[in-house]
Amino acid sequence: MLKRLNIKNYALINQLEVDFYEGLSTVTGETGAGKSILLGALALVLGKRADVSVVGDKSKKCVVEADFSIEKMHLQDFFEQHDIDYDDLTTLRREILPSGKSRAFVNDTPTTLNVLNALSSKLIDVHSQHQTLQLADKSYQFVIIDALAGNKAILKEYAKELKSLKAMQKELEQIRKSIAAAREEAEYNRFVFNELESAKLKDGEVEELEARLEELSHFEEIRQSLVQAVELADAEEVGLLSLLHAYRTSLEKISGFSERFKDLFERIQSVYLEFDDIHSEVSLEAGNISFDQDEMERVSNRLQLLFDLMKKYKVLTVSDLIALREEMAKKLGAVEGAEELIAEKEQAIKKAGQNLNNRALKIRKNRQKAIDSFKKQLKELLGLLKMPHTEIEINLQPVAGFLENGKDDLEFLISSDGGNHFEQLKKAASGGEMSRIMLAVKTILSKYAQLPTIIFDEIDTGVSGAVSEKIARVMQTMSRNMQVITITHLPQIAAIGDHHYKVYKEEKDGAVHSHIRLLTSEERVNEIATMLSGSELTESALVHARQLLG
Repeated sequence: MLKRLNIKNYALINQLEVDFYEGLSTVTGETGAGKSILLGALALVLGKRADVSVVGDKSKKCVVEADFSIEKMHLQDFFEQHDIDYDDLTTLRREILPSGKSRAFVNDTPTTLNVLNALSSKLIDVHSQHQTLQLADKSYQFVIIDALAGNKAILKEYAKELKSLKAMQKELEQIRKSIAAAREEAEYNRFVFNELESAKLKDGEVEELEARLEELSHFEEIRQSLVQAVELADAEEVGLLSLLHAYRTSLEKISGFSERFKDLFERIQSVYLEFDDIHSEVSLEAGNISFDQDEMERVSNRLQLLFDLMKKYKVLTVSDLIALREEMAKKLGAVEGAEELIAEKEQAIKKAGQNLNNRALKIRKNRQKAIDSFKKQLKELLGLLKMPHTEIEINLQPVAGFLENGKDDLEFLISSDGGNHFEQLKKAASGGEMSRIMLAVKTILSKYAQLPTIIFDEIDTGVSGAVSEKIARVMQTMSRNMQVITITHLPQIAAIGDHHYKVYKEEKDGAVHSHIRLLTSEERVNEIATMLSGSELTESALVHARQLLG
C-alpha cells in the first residue's frame, strides 16, 4: 500500500509530505486547488515521462518520492532480477534537474523508466477519467477479460509462438521468391555449369600448361644445349668427365699426407659424383627429347580455352572459374530440391499453426468462462449502483486469422431496458453510467489483480447524490481488501472515507502554493458542510454533514 508521498518543487507544490493509511481515503478540494497537480506528481514517480515545465523553481531540482509497504506482495524475485536492493518499505523516487534531465531510483538504486513502470504497475492502479473512456475501447476490454480469465501466461506463450510462426512464414516466402528467381535463371545457370564442368578445370593448370608450352616453343635450343653439354662431358681426354677424373686422381695421391689434402680430395670427390649424376640426367634428357607438334597444339588450345573462359566470365584465375562452377551447382541444386524444401517448411508452418490454434482455443475457452462469471458479478454491482435495469452483453466471436492476442473479436453492448435492446457501449452509455460501470469493473478486477492500492480520480463525475451514496458503499467494500484513495467532489462519498484529506492553495510571500492535509473530525464536518452548502456554512449543512459522517 501507499504509505507516504513527498513532493518538492513540482508545479505549484513547493514542499509537501503526506502519509496515507489502510482502508478508504477521500480527497476533496476546490476546483483548481491542486488535486490534478498531486496526481501528476504521483504519475511522475510511477514512471511517467518527465517534462521540465513542471519544475517550479527552475534553479532547483524537482523531487517526488513515494513509499510503499510491500512485505506481503512477494516481489523479491523482481528486485533480484533487476539488481535492486529489496526492502519491505520500498521507496520510488524521480528527480528532474533544471537542465531537464530526469533520473529514477528504487531504494536509492538508479534504474530505468521501464523498470519503474513495471514495478509501479504491481503496486498501484491510478484510475482517471480518461481511463473511464477506455472502457469503450476494444483493446482495454480485452485487458479486462484476460485479467479475469487468468490469461497472462498463456498470452505470453501465444505471442512468442505467433512471432515464431510469422518468422517461418516470412522465411518460406523468401524461399519461394528465391526459388522463383532461381528457376528463371536455371537455364542460364545450367549452361554455365555444363560449360565449366566439361572443361574439367584443375587448379594451377594454367601455370603447368604455360611451362610446358615454353619448353615446346624452345625445343631446338634446348636440344642443342643438351647435346652440346653431353659432348663436353664425354669428349675423350679433354671431356669434363675425363678432366675431373684426372683432377680427382691427382688429389687422391696426396690425400694421405695431411688433413688439408684429404679435405680437398673429399670435396673434389663430391663434385665429381654430383657432376656424374648431372651428366647422367642430361644424357637421358638428350636421348629422350623430341618435338611433338600435336602436343604443342593441344597445350596451346587448352590454354586458349582457359583464357577464353576467364575472359567470358570476367574472372582472373582458374580457381575463380571453379568457384563459379560450384556456385552454379549450388543454385541448380536449390532449384532441384525446392519442392522438398518448400514441403518441409509448409509442414513445419502447419504444425506451428495447429499448436497456435490450440493455444488460441484455450485462450477463448478461458475468456468465455470469465465472461459468464463477469456478467453475473457486473449485474449484481450495477444493481447496487442504481442501474438495476442495465444489462451488459459481451460478445466474443471467433475470427479466421491469428490476431496479436488470439483469434477472437470482442464487443461490449449495453441495454438500459432490461435486455430488450442492446447498443454499443461507447454509443449508448452516458458519462455517469460509464463511471459506475467502470467502478463495478474495477471492483471485480480488484479481486483478481490483487493490487494493494487503487486511486480513483473523480469517478463520481456525472452522478447524482443518491447514486453517489451507492458508489461510496461499493468503494467502502473494496477498501476492506485493499487501500482505496478517491478524489471526489461529492459530500456523500467524502463522508464515507476512513480518512479525509483536503487539497488547498495558500499564498505566501507573493507566491501561491498547493498543500494537502489530513482533516480532524471537526475540520471534516466543516469541509463536508461546505461541499453541501457552498462557501457560507449553515447550521442545516452542518447537521447534514454530521448525519453523513454517521
